[in-house]
Amino acid sequence: SYAAQHSRFSASRAYFQLVDQRVADIHETSIAGSQTVGEFLLRRLSPARNTCESVSQRQIALSERVSRMSNLLRTRVDVEQERSSQELLLAMNRRQSLQLKLQSTVEGLSVAAITYYIVGLIKYMALGLESKGWIPDAEWVAAGFVPVVALTVWWFMRRLHRRVLNRDALVQPNSRP
Repeated sequence: SYAAQHSRFSASRAYFQLVDQRVADIHETSIAGSQTVGEFLLRRLSPARNTCESVSQRQIALSERVSRMSNLLRTRVDVEQERSSQELLLAMNRRQSLQLKLQSTVEGLSVAAITYYIVGLIKYMALGLESKGWIPDAEWVAAGFVPVVALTVWWFMRRLHRRVLNRDALVQPNSRP
């Protein structure tokens, strides 16, 4: 792993500095025709020191590249999640719009069905009253009640609809910022 190798290279750097310090501490003098211990160690340790430094620098550069790539990948994932969430919200908005249209259609059909049922009851009552001679024409009475009943049913449906919406608004407060 990077951490283990990094600590080994740091230890190598410390050992190289220790060797340099010890060679400096012996205050050696050069003898003509012979190599000093410092020169010998410098020639022998320089390739190892250079290799350790080079590999350490490569590891640092590689670690930085991996970190940048990881950040880019994380950003790409975040962007993809945002896009997916946006598509989901758009789909939910479309479904909600379709549900509202369907609800309006059902409410309209409900008004028509309830009006038809109530006017039918009124017609039966009017037929009974017509048979007793109290009203001249049951059909006209029933027809006259159609707009009254339709408007009354529509008004009650709207009132019920508003009451349900207000109750839902109290139960689920608006979460928009």
